[in-house]
Amino acid sequence: MRDKAADLAIVSNKTFEASTAVNLHHYDISSALQTSLEFNELISIFCNKIQNTIPHNGVEYINEEFDLEFKRGVMARHSCNYALKVEEQQLGELKLTRSNRFSKDELKMLESLLCCLIYPLRNATLFQQALKMAFTDPLTKTNNRTAFNDCLLREIKRAHRNSQHLSVIFVDVDHFKHINDDYGHACGDLALSSLAGWLKDMVRGSDAVFRYGGEEFVILLSDTDIDGAMVIGERIRADIESHTLAYGMDVLNLTASLGVAALKGSDSPESLIKRADAAMYQAKQRGRNRVEVGY
Repeated sequence: MRDKAADLAIVSNKTFEASTAVNLHHYDISSALQTSLEFNELISIFCNKIQNTIPHNGVEYINEEFDLEFKRGVMARHSCNYALKVEEQQLGELKLTRSNRFSKDELKMLESLLCCLIYPLRNATLFQQALKMAFTDPLTKTNNRTAFNDCLLREIKRAHRNSQHLSVIFVDVDHFKHINDDYGHACGDLALSSLAGWLKDMVRGSDAVFRYGGEEFVILLSDTDIDGAMVIGERIRADIESHTLAYGMDVLNLTASLGVAALKGSDSPESLIKRADAAMYQAKQRGRNRVEVGY
């Protein structure tokens, strides 16, 4: 009877030690994940921490809300996939891969450890959503002027560092005041949001559209010289003119005046903007619905 009792005590002690080890592993991972609000860093930290417990060769994390796809290592034949969410909030999808199958015990452990990742991912999501709102125009869902100022500075530095071209296009809706006066501000809002959608559809994936203010938009064209910017500007002008806008029983045809400028070696953000803006006003003065260059 004593031997049996001793056995039970030993089993109980082993269970306690295993539970303590798991709890310490959870604490170690949770503590490490408190150091970042960046999705890529969180996934990297998590995978580094579980590597010894659940060996894997490749990692893939996809978050559609933020158009994010992060890959690390070599993607192998066998995988385990998890759609991550908390309280119905989607947090992305995580995939681990390796050349041999994951065991049931490993999957059970992984599912336990994923609990450590959920809330840091939610915090990162809330943080990134707040940033997105701060840099997004609520009406047109394009980047706002603050975002443009930050992005322009980065792109100018990148263009100088890599000896690349950079161009900007200012786009201003023609006779926008008449739209507001004749049809009301709701129609004006519809015109701006529609134009923003057309612009985003027309530009390349490497370009960015911003609402600069009022009825004025600006497009950043990465690695594009003045000739290329003129071609893109003319295509945008013609595309805007070809669209029609239905508002109630009325059909409106919009046009826009565009000003184009390319980065020069001595340019500051302010001087580049000034030339493009001046070219846009020149297009207005020369009859509207046209593209002009700021030299």
